[in-house]
Amino acid sequence: MPRISSSKRFNEFRERARANGNNPRAVSPHGHSNSSTRKLGTRERNFPELFTQFIRLLAGHRRRVLVALALLTVGIGLRLIPPLGTKLAIDLALTQPAKQVPNWAGSVISSNDPLTILVSIAICVVCVTAAATVIHLTSRWMATKSVNLAQISIRKRVFEHSIHLPMNLVHDLKSGGAASLIREDAGGVADLIFSMLYNPWRAIVQLSGSLTILMLVDWKLMLGGAMLLPLVWVSHRTWINRIRPLYRDIRKQRQTIDGSVTETFGGIRIVRTFSRQRSETGRFVTEGNLLVREQLFTWWWTRIIETVWEVVIPLASTALLLYGGYQIIQSELTLGDLMMFLVYLTMLLDPLATLAASAAGFQNNLAGLDRILDLLEVDKELPTSADAMKVSKLSTAGHVELENVSFSYPNTEQEVISNISLEVKPGNTVALVGKSGAGKTTLTNIIARFYDPSSGRVRIDGRDLRDIELNSYRQLLGIVEQDVFLFDGTIRENIGYARRNASDKEIQHSAIMAAADSFIQRLPKGYESRIGERGVKLSGGQRQRIAIPRAICADPKI
Repeated sequence: MPRISSSKRFNEFRERARANGNNPRAVSPHGHSNSSTRKLGTRERNFPELFTQFIRLLAGHRRRVLVALALLTVGIGLRLIPPLGTKLAIDLALTQPAKQVPNWAGSVISSNDPLTILVSIAICVVCVTAAATVIHLTSRWMATKSVNLAQISIRKRVFEHSIHLPMNLVHDLKSGGAASLIREDAGGVADLIFSMLYNPWRAIVQLSGSLTILMLVDWKLMLGGAMLLPLVWVSHRTWINRIRPLYRDIRKQRQTIDGSVTETFGGIRIVRTFSRQRSETGRFVTEGNLLVREQLFTWWWTRIIETVWEVVIPLASTALLLYGGYQIIQSELTLGDLMMFLVYLTMLLDPLATLAASAAGFQNNLAGLDRILDLLEVDKELPTSADAMKVSKLSTAGHVELENVSFSYPNTEQEVISNISLEVKPGNTVALVGKSGAGKTTLTNIIARFYDPSSGRVRIDGRDLRDIELNSYRQLLGIVEQDVFLFDGTIRENIGYARRNASDKEIQHSAIMAAADSFIQRLPKGYESRIGERGVKLSGGQRQRIAIPRAICADPKI
């Protein structure tokens, strides 16, 4: 099948971006279906919904985040005090004739001597700055700690949910795609503590404080600074709604690349057998080129906002400086007022720029949150009824019955097996014989309840599997698959994987029963030999002979 060029796919990406810009509520072309088959990242959520879901994900960390924000508020409040010292120093000590010490400053400045005034102001500024620094550092430490702890808990929640997803969705994700979701998307969600809570809150507090002080100095100057606020809103409405879908597509492309790379190296023997190294490299380069094009396109959209603010802020500062200078010439403001005003103006404009920049920046993590919420909305595999009962090996005989079982895989209509009835009594050994594709593996997957039959039912000791708690049923099974999967670890760990607390004696006994003990003992480190990823350090037959004692070690009923 010919590979579609990255430039053609990028043009489709760009057209989709334009469509989303004209209709922000547009849905991805993948469309919608039920929660178990819908592709991740196809649902559009508005900001209030994302914000609410994010706060819910922070359960267990919200108190620490609130304390961090409270300390931040105090720290920013203290940082608003030192510029007042600039005004007092200029008006009371550095200009002639000096103004009289205001009554509200009399408790700190007890002398009219200029040097004493300067020293008193300097001491106060140093003390306030030191206190603000300590409080701000404590606040940032608590926020950073919250981010790291939230990353662990969110990744854990996503991992636990992913490992119970329906098998068809797990296969669609691929192992590399699932790893990308857990590592990058779930990890990035916690960063929203800074980009969506901490930094914007700091900007809001600093903005509110600066506007309040400017209003006390000169309400006209305050209005001039406040006129910039609508620009933040306009920039948000104009660009931000377009940026998040772009970041979501970038994350999808990264997931595709991760899945493809994992698949290539997982099948490296096949790649080399058929000399497809060049083809796989070409596929990797094509996907990487598309990712770069998407990232550069999104970079330009994001830079538009930053460029606007790089122009607006200097122009606003210049205009307000001219107005303040005119007020001094007219003797309506003192030089100290103007200097204090310029400092507060900087403190006013910086948070405006922060709000505008963060509004663009955190769209990337919001896109990741969007995808994580899609994943968490998918129902777990084969939900059992609320009154499902647990079973144990002691209470189960192992009598398996299939009654008129038919099955077709999700999103397909063709039946793989049709109207199959089968009875396997306890202690019996049954072999299913048939040509390739006849449905033998599918039938065993249904018995293991990886899938439920489309019609008919499977019973164990006369009880429908859907009325049995899934995990307790699976503990009755011992499975050796045709395509053996082993973990990167020791032989002892792989055999003992079937039973959590298996002793060394039980592990060796399982190997002896499977006629694997002799070859294991011949290895340099015996049962402590490491076998590599997927057991690559063993031959195909040796891998099979490790999988058999692993199933025996489970002491299965079936």
